[in-house]
Amino acid sequence: MRFYRSFVPALLALAFCGAPASAQSFNDAQRSDIEGIIRNYLVTHPEVLEEAMNELSKRQAAADQAKHEAMITQNADTIFNSPRGVTLGNKDGDVTFVEFFDYNCGYCKRAMADMLDLMKSDPKLKVVLKEFPVLSEGSVEAAKVAIAARMQDPKKYLDFHTKLLGGRGPADKARAMAVAKDAGYDTARIEKDMASPEVRATIEENMKLAEEMGLNGTPSYVIGKQIVVGAVGLDGLKEKIGIARCGKATC
Repeated sequence: MRFYRSFVPALLALAFCGAPASAQSFNDAQRSDIEGIIRNYLVTHPEVLEEAMNELSKRQAAADQAKHEAMITQNADTIFNSPRGVTLGNKDGDVTFVEFFDYNCGYCKRAMADMLDLMKSDPKLKVVLKEFPVLSEGSVEAAKVAIAARMQDPKKYLDFHTKLLGGRGPADKARAMAVAKDAGYDTARIEKDMASPEVRATIEENMKLAEEMGLNGTPSYVIGKQIVVGAVGLDGLKEKIGIARCGKATC
C-alpha cells in the first residue's frame, strides 16, 4: 500500500495525456476516480509493481556504484599505495585487492582462507591489508601489536597475521604478543613501538578511510573501483577481481 500511494501523485500528473495541471489541481472526485483506476490496474497487473521495484533496485545500485567510484578515486593513493598498509602478492599487479579486517572478526577468520587462495591462484594480484579494529578494545590492542610488527619486519607479517587471525579465542595484546614472539619478532621493540605516532596514525588513517567509504563491517574490501562489505566467499571475490581486471566476472 505504501508503494502504491507513493506512485499516485506522479501518475495523477500524467493522467490526462500530458495536461500541464499537477496532481494537486484535481478536485476530490477526480482524484478518487483516478486513484480507483490506478488501483484497479495495479491489482489486475501486479507484475508492474515487480518491474518497478526491479528498476528502482537497478537505479539504486547504479547510484551506489557511482558514489563508491567517486570515493575510491578521491582516496585512491591512500587506499592502494599508503606505506601504512601491508602489501602482499604481486606488488606490480594489475588489480589491487584491499581488505579491511579485525582480528576478532569471525567472518575475517574464514575469509583469510579466501585471501590466501587468491594469492596462490592469481599471480597478477596485489593484496593490501589494513587493520580496522572496530569490535573491541582487544581488537585495538591486537592491531597495535600488528602495526608494530609490520614496522619492525614486514616480511614476517603474513606469518604473524595468519597465526593471530587463524587462532582460537579472542585477540588482545597478550595473545598478539605471544604470536609475535612465535613469529620471531623482538617483542621488547614491539612494546616500545606500540606507543609510537606511526601506530596511532595508521589506525586513524584506516578509520578515516572506512568512514569516508561507508565501510561499516568486517571484512570489507576495495577491489578496483568496487566496494564490497562482508564475507562474500571465494567465488564472489573472484568475480569482483574479474570485473576490475577486464569488466566481466571471468576474463
